[in-house]
Amino acid sequence: MLVLITYDVNTETAAGRKRLRKVAKQCQNYGQRVQNSVFECVLDAAKAREVKHKLEKLIVVEHDSLRFYYLGYNYKNKVDHIGIKPSFDADEPMIF
Repeated sequence: MLVLITYDVNTETAAGRKRLRKVAKQCQNYGQRVQNSVFECVLDAAKAREVKHKLEKLIVVEHDSLRFYYLGYNYKNKVDHIGIKPSFDADEPMIF
């Protein structure tokens, strides 16, 4: 299923900037960055719980926020993209 992960980490302190880097790096392990604090991740239910748990441990809930949008398996009909950053087909093999 496609899971959209968004986050807002308070970066007013050095600790906040460090948390931001850790959250971004963890998201990169599970999906594709589509905007600065937005990742599209194609995950099964177990992986979705796994990444949510890892991210929850990284943030400070009094200062930061996470959002998870579960778009399901029929996500291609739910996403419209307009602009310069091209979309990617999550079902296609990725070449690194």
